[in-house]
Amino acid sequence: MTSLVVAEHDNASIKGATFNTVTAAAQCGGEVHVLVAGHNAAAAAKAASQIAGVAKVIHAEGEHLAHGQAENMAAQVLALAGGYSHILFPATASGKNIAPRVAAKLDVGQVSDVTRIDSPDTFERPIYAGNAISVVQSLDEKKVITVRTTGFDPAAATGGSAPVETVNATPDSGKTQFLGNELAKNDRPELTAAKVIVSGGRALGSAEKFNEVMTPLADKLGAALGASRAAVDAGYAPNDWQVGQTGKIVAPQLYIAAGISGAIQHLAGMKDSKVIVAINKDPEAPIFSVADYGLEADLFTAIPELIKAL
Repeated sequence: MTSLVVAEHDNASIKGATFNTVTAAAQCGGEVHVLVAGHNAAAAAKAASQIAGVAKVIHAEGEHLAHGQAENMAAQVLALAGGYSHILFPATASGKNIAPRVAAKLDVGQVSDVTRIDSPDTFERPIYAGNAISVVQSLDEKKVITVRTTGFDPAAATGGSAPVETVNATPDSGKTQFLGNELAKNDRPELTAAKVIVSGGRALGSAEKFNEVMTPLADKLGAALGASRAAVDAGYAPNDWQVGQTGKIVAPQLYIAAGISGAIQHLAGMKDSKVIVAINKDPEAPIFSVADYGLEADLFTAIPELIKAL
């Protein structure tokens, strides 16, 4: 058995979700190969070759692969699929876009959001917003899997010395054209990679209060800023800060939830955090059920005091 991990990268470096996916692939048994498909992506391929546990890196070069459009990426994966028993993608926006196309073309069932590998054909994944774990056995010859990265520790970025094999890129499908993108610039750590996250909820009352109360705490801790869906929908925080089932799934070392009641959809996105601290004046708030430390207090009083103590 050999597994293929489809790497996420920016053509210069490997994105964090790939390291967790390599760990999952190693648990499937056999060798782990990594596909780096992009444009002027030699640096990313070299970085992939240094990941601990990777036996080979496959590097496909093409201008039409520069931005990871799903149609072209799926075709590239399918061109290589014959030699692999498992094909794994991070369960990110990109991975979720490419994997179903690959599974459909291979006529196999996709196993999504895997959090544990029980055996090469048996996997665990959360259902019902994480309230239950489903054990799924795939009898398909090839397994197409998306990996929930919070379920696996990242593989070491250094220590490997895998050879890099260059392959011909598949032709441009011509079905899509990249016109441009608008990137949100942020000096803080990226939410899904942050070791500390400070999140605010609807109780903050306004975007001004969100910024006034939460930003100094995040600055003190060197943390990423997050928000509940209610806070995002109310316009207190931007969409890319949303944590939860319909936002980003995170598992930092420390997660501080201030003014977040703890709706099931939010808990699904952060309950795997190593240490959870909840600040809420409602003693019945569901967030306390998953918190390691709970403070029943008014956040407008508690957080400034916490900042002073820090």
